[in-house]
Amino acid sequence: MTVSPQEIQALAESLTEELTALRRDFHQHPELSHQEERTARVAAAYLKNLGLEVTSGLAGHGVVATLKGVRPGRVVAFRADMDALPIGETVEVPWRSRLDGVMHACGHDFHLSLALGAARLLSHLKDRLAGSYRFILQPAEEGPPQGTSTGARGMVAAGVLDNPPVDAILGLHVAPSLDVGHIRYGRDVVMAGSDHLVITVTGKSAHGATPHRGIDPILVSAQALTQIRAFLSQEVDARHPVVLTFGKIDGGNRFNILADKVTLEGSLRYLEDQVRLQVITGLKRHLAGLAKATGAKIEISHISIYPILRNDPGLADTAVKLLRQVLGPKSLQVHHPAMGSEDFSYFAARVPAFYFFLGVRTPGTRGQALHSPEFNPDEKALPFGLRAVAGLVAALAEKEAFGQSK
Repeated sequence: MTVSPQEIQALAESLTEELTALRRDFHQHPELSHQEERTARVAAAYLKNLGLEVTSGLAGHGVVATLKGVRPGRVVAFRADMDALPIGETVEVPWRSRLDGVMHACGHDFHLSLALGAARLLSHLKDRLAGSYRFILQPAEEGPPQGTSTGARGMVAAGVLDNPPVDAILGLHVAPSLDVGHIRYGRDVVMAGSDHLVITVTGKSAHGATPHRGIDPILVSAQALTQIRAFLSQEVDARHPVVLTFGKIDGGNRFNILADKVTLEGSLRYLEDQVRLQVITGLKRHLAGLAKATGAKIEISHISIYPILRNDPGLADTAVKLLRQVLGPKSLQVHHPAMGSEDFSYFAARVPAFYFFLGVRTPGTRGQALHSPEFNPDEKALPFGLRAVAGLVAALAEKEAFGQSK
């Protein structure tokens, strides 16, 4: 690595005020998925002012910017998401959201600011750098996805990993359960795959006084939920994590009339593809039996939302060694696979990837949950995160940095 960790740290600390201002600006002007027009425009202008090659309008409001070093090396990308959530902020700070009902409750303002800060920091060093640095600013991570042309899948389809091909891609997420000054990482599986399940139970409407003349889909749905829970607990090996929850049930028109149809929508999370297949196959078998027993018609559909997010083990090993040099060995903790999902998995399915977590909890506090109206990450994490991002991508672009992961 031609740039020392001490130099990275000094530059990161010198950019703290600018990085904080960027984050607060994005936080005050949040935009929902598929609506990130201002966010993308401000970010693209910032990158253009640094002299980077910038392309906008990808997969909606996506932006890609490239910084080139002076020596041969690898192409390393860093992805940051840009969208906010439909949540009303309750935190009373001068930089709180100016848009009622919308806020950056998942830290994407942090992610985006770190991407811009890394571009700024590395542009100071470009006359000494090897390789090429691609900053991928992605819209619509929170979704819901609109076909295959949005979010990470849309950015991949737009060719952001090509011409020239990316050798490695990095991403991070703020972690409100981890103190500032710490990083969590995983070597292989990082986050769960996710499916959207829809179960439709069609019965036969009848007057509430004569249920024997109909088929009650609400009663059948209740039986289905009980049967599904029993199947998961009795037939799926508990050593292979899986989570199936139903967040929406819809059916019926009036209190004294049996519904004709009930729809249940749920989320299936898994850490192994074979477990996903086992669960879907088992659900179809059990529901077919229930349909036969009750006379109802039961249909199940499933759409894969996100694949399992896996880090490349060789790249992860190299990245951890580099982060220990840049941040110090006591700053790193092992991350155990989480049942949440992330569309960064579409990038990781194409090229070697390393996804890690940045602590944003003020030491001595409990922190606040992601997607909470009280979410308030500690901005002291910004220069620390910048050291991690800039130091990591600069080192990985060196030709010899991670050859063993290819």
